[in-house]
Amino acid sequence: MLKRFISYYKPHRLLFILDMLASLAVSLLGVVYPIVTRNMLNDLIPNQKWRQIVFFGLILLGLYFIRMLLNFFIQYKGHIMGVRMQAQMRSDLFAHIEKLPFSFFDANETGKIMSRMTNDLRDITELAHHGPENLVICSISILVSFTYLATIDFRLSLIVFAVVPFLVLVSLITRKKMRAAFQRNREAMAIINGSLQSSIAGVRVTKAFTRVEKETEKFEAGNTEFVESSKDAYRSMATFHSSTSFITDVFNVVLLIAGGIFLYFGEINFADYSAFIVSVSLFLNPVNTLIRFMEQYQNGVAGFERFVAVMDTKPEEDKPDAKEASRLSGNIEFRGVVSGYDDGPDVIRGIDLRIEAGKTFALVGPSGGGKTTICHLIPRFYKLREGKILLDGMDAEDLTMESLRRNIGIVQQDVYLFNASIRDNILYGRPDATEEEMLEAARRANIHEFVLGLEKGYDTVIGERGVRLSGGQKQRLCIARVFLKNPPILILDEATSALDNTTEILIQRSLDELCQGRTTLVVAHRLSTIKNADEIAVISGGRITEQGDHDSLLKLGGMYQTLYEQQFRNDIEPLAED
Repeated sequence: MLKRFISYYKPHRLLFILDMLASLAVSLLGVVYPIVTRNMLNDLIPNQKWRQIVFFGLILLGLYFIRMLLNFFIQYKGHIMGVRMQAQMRSDLFAHIEKLPFSFFDANETGKIMSRMTNDLRDITELAHHGPENLVICSISILVSFTYLATIDFRLSLIVFAVVPFLVLVSLITRKKMRAAFQRNREAMAIINGSLQSSIAGVRVTKAFTRVEKETEKFEAGNTEFVESSKDAYRSMATFHSSTSFITDVFNVVLLIAGGIFLYFGEINFADYSAFIVSVSLFLNPVNTLIRFMEQYQNGVAGFERFVAVMDTKPEEDKPDAKEASRLSGNIEFRGVVSGYDDGPDVIRGIDLRIEAGKTFALVGPSGGGKTTICHLIPRFYKLREGKILLDGMDAEDLTMESLRRNIGIVQQDVYLFNASIRDNILYGRPDATEEEMLEAARRANIHEFVLGLEKGYDTVIGERGVRLSGGQKQRLCIARVFLKNPPILILDEATSALDNTTEILIQRSLDELCQGRTTLVVAHRLSTIKNADEIAVISGGRITEQGDHDSLLKLGGMYQTLYEQQFRNDIEPLAED
């Protein structure tokens, strides 16, 4: 893991080297003051060399000015280096997340993923900047200051050095517990972010169902967990700091007594003793800085571990010899397909079906039967456990996912639109399309006239998830997007189930035009929308239980007939599908 962390320094070698050199200079300049102090006490002041006192004072002032500039460089450029590293990590993380399979997003809330890209990376940045800097400054300061202390009095220097093993011992004892506590604290923060993102995204539902109190309870549960985990983390940190401070305080008392005894017996003069007391902080301060650096180290390491955990999640991958699919004709065949989610049970079992190019194939059946799963398998959103799916006679696994998905258009019940302009949302279907092609797609989706009626037309920003549009308008934008993409294969997954009857009729006209000349797989619970499908399959319990056209399925007298009679004789709509 350390090697991976260090790799992010490589693009910033020059800035890193300059930062380390500046840190080195700062640590060396820190020793100048006690050297000058000792010289003044031993020579200049007793011998009344006033000009040299002023001269050395001015030199010291000039060096401090240089140190100020070096500290500015370290703080400014060092942090810039850290921010650039953070940006690179965030770019790598985002690019990797974009390649992860749907199963990853099924198992990880959006807020938790966002926490890894914000809080965790911020802690990593602080470690990236201050870690090497602290190590360089403190290590050199410890070495130089101890050498200088030894030139004043070696025996007192050994007493100073004796404190280090005790400080290190305390650090080792508390480090493991502190690391675990801060890891739990990070996880609790991720839970809060996940709850917050979910609650804000669903605030309209919350208000509509007057469930503010319930959402508050859910949020407070995560908030309480954060407080409790923080207690553990800061209890460990408090134990660490108070213990090290106590050891340092005890040591100062021992040093004071030993120095007083040496001074009493004439083993050291007053000037050297004074210089030693002034200089001892040069040794202890960097030791304590390194010890206290453990807090930042724990935060940074915990954040990097969580970063690595996502980066090590296996992305979607094509076969090494996967072929680039050109425009497909649209023949689809399932052969003995078995699939499910993660380590759960099989959702569909032994699915065999054929859809000829340009034909419409509909899937109906009770909720949870596996209809949506079948749709998700064609663009390879999930993996097969058994069997294969053929497209124009080619195994879908042998095609690159990008080229495969270019051939497939999807219109779902839950339309997702970006917080951007109407133009940008339509062009998402094909970013290189011309303005006229984009307008033609909007006309064919029956959304053009509505857009022209808006003050800013196609430049109108529609808000997060298209919140400023009605359900029918959002669905038409989605259809326009697919029109522009112009794929040979179309998947309609409950595309009109959330719309009222009037809007559904209007949308259905757009969908009927969209389906012309394309292989279309339709999932529907309103059987009126799929009566004219070339073939219909009833999916129940993960299997195809009935198959045929509308009339033959009615004559069969099975589940399809039951569903049909429920809708058209009793005017009862089934529950929302999977």
